Amino acid sequence: MIANAPYITAATLILLIIAGNYLGNRRATVLVNGRARDLHSRPHYYGLFVALWTGIPAALVFAVWTIADQYFLDRLIVASLPDDMASLSADRLGLLLNDIRNQAYGGITSGSVDAAVKEAAERLNAWRETSDLALWGVIAATATASLALARTRIKPRMRARTAVERLFSIFLIVCSLVAILTTVGIVLSLLFETIRFFTKVSAMEFLFGLTWSPQTSLRADQVASAGSFGAVPLFTGTLLITAIAMIVAVPVGLMSAIYLTEYAHRRVRDILKPTLEILAGIPTVVYGFFAALTVAPAVRAMGESIGLDVASESALAAGLVMGIMIIPFVSSLSDDVINAVPQTLRDGSYALGATRSETVKRVIVPAAFPGIVGGVLLAVSRAIGETMIVVMAAGLAANLTANPLEAVTTVTVQIVTLLVGDQEFESAKTLAAFALGLTLFCITLVLNVIALRTVRKYREIYD
Repeated sequence: MIANAPYITAATLILLIIAGNYLGNRRATVLVNGRARDLHSRPHYYGLFVALWTGIPAALVFAVWTIADQYFLDRLIVASLPDDMASLSADRLGLLLNDIRNQAYGGITSGSVDAAVKEAAERLNAWRETSDLALWGVIAATATASLALARTRIKPRMRARTAVERLFSIFLIVCSLVAILTTVGIVLSLLFETIRFFTKVSAMEFLFGLTWSPQTSLRADQVASAGSFGAVPLFTGTLLITAIAMIVAVPVGLMSAIYLTEYAHRRVRDILKPTLEILAGIPTVVYGFFAALTVAPAVRAMGESIGLDVASESALAAGLVMGIMIIPFVSSLSDDVINAVPQTLRDGSYALGATRSETVKRVIVPAAFPGIVGGVLLAVSRAIGETMIVVMAAGLAANLTANPLEAVTTVTVQIVTLLVGDQEFESAKTLAAFALGLTLFCITLVLNVIALRTVRKYREIYD
């Protein structure tokens, strides 16, 4: 039952919610002898009211039970272990519990499994099955009791619509708070770890240093570099590759959107638009292979043919492929905002004698400019956050250069590099990843503010 228990519980709850909706609707109709006009709200609001009060308490019970279940099971397992195992240090006990869970659920353990671990795994499976059965019973009982109670509250003059809308409003507020608190949590986690990093490394060195070499020794008996944390080469590489990608993506994406919207025949548009958007569905690792195996050698061969020294991994190769990847973002969003421009503006322009190209340049693009800027900002964010293409086509070398023919790296690539594998979170090397993340966040925020002010100013001029 362990594998199917969540599905059985969910199916039971869904059936009770459906039953609550039907019974609430039915009771409201019966109370007025089928005359819906005598009800304060439409009958389906009474059904929704009962359905919501059937599901919400049961869902809360399920959430609390799920959070507390693993904790209590772990405590039971520890209490049932032999004394020599139960008295282990916290770290070793945690590893032992992980082995017991893996043994119980068919996973991979960290080493050989002794008899005590097997017995504990068997007990855990038994307790888990009992817990799942108890959860199913509690959920069914809670939902049934809530259904019965909510059904008794239905009266002909009950403001069911108001109650339902209030519940949906509370749900939307909770969703908004979750999104806001998640953002605050991300920023605070970056901020606290960045503060720890700046207690070990000077902020001036990090922001204005020209050498990036984060290798440090973790222990006094190790031989390693003291580390150099100048992030300017990383920011330069990020901006260089992003600029190349935008030079490719913005003109091609915008022009393709204009063509598909204003010039292409409907049949041609129905074929070309889905074909163009296929590019957005290709995994970035495939773009990385394409950049490393096709574009980078082609760029190098082309450069050498005219006497230029081109690295085997270059910013130009990564930027070109990244620009191709971003074209659908710019094109699709620009297409949508151009289509949203009222047809009356086009008709008015044509009535004044303007050609199609003049209408596009002087009417349609200015009217759609805020949406186009939004699409470009999304594309910039996509380019800044890209990792695989840069790793495979631009390399990991933190070179301070504006030459697109040389190898560079980006902030996101270094964050991944610093946090791969087992890390010591007390070292400046690992904490540098959080400082890079916070700095990149601030730069992106400043760019967004500048763009929003530009859009607002242009919109006022156009209005």
